[in-house]
Amino acid sequence: MKKLLLAAALSAAVVAPSAALAQDPAPSDFKNAAKFCKDFRDGAGKANFVTMFGTKKNAYGKCVSQTAKKNAAEDDAQAKEAKTNAAKECKAEGLKGREYGKCVSTKAKAKKAAADKEDKAEKKDRINAAQTCKAAKKDDADKFATDFGAKKNAFGKCVSKTAKELAAERKAEEPAPTA
Repeated sequence: MKKLLLAAALSAAVVAPSAALAQDPAPSDFKNAAKFCKDFRDGAGKANFVTMFGTKKNAYGKCVSQTAKKNAAEDDAQAKEAKTNAAKECKAEGLKGREYGKCVSTKAKAKKAAADKEDKAEKKDRINAAQTCKAAKKDDADKFATDFGAKKNAFGKCVSKTAKELAAERKAEEPAPTA
């Protein structure tokens, strides 16, 4: 019985880390998050940045950590979704064997690349939104408080709303995809 429990524990110990690694941020995730947070901090202004992420001492670290974890989880989900959708499309085309595998691989890579391009555009939208909100807060603090409130999360509300508006404008300007 002890040998069976030991074997079960060892096999669980081998499987658990690989499952946990699926969404653990890679060093490149932290590097990209650090660049984004630096640009975001510069765009928002240090005081606004601190109100969004924490105290003066740890705001940058919190931003990097949150962003890296979010991006790693998002990348993992996007890769799975791209592969699933590609497999459905290739199956619908009636492909089998090697042709099916090549089709799935090619379409999944293209879908993941499109998702990565959209992520990059969304990051630019957030940085631009931070700059816009910083200017709006500086130009007319009373109107800013009326529009977004005077609480600690007011700047974040502004950035979120403005980034969504920028993304909608960007998507409206893009040409329709051709089939």
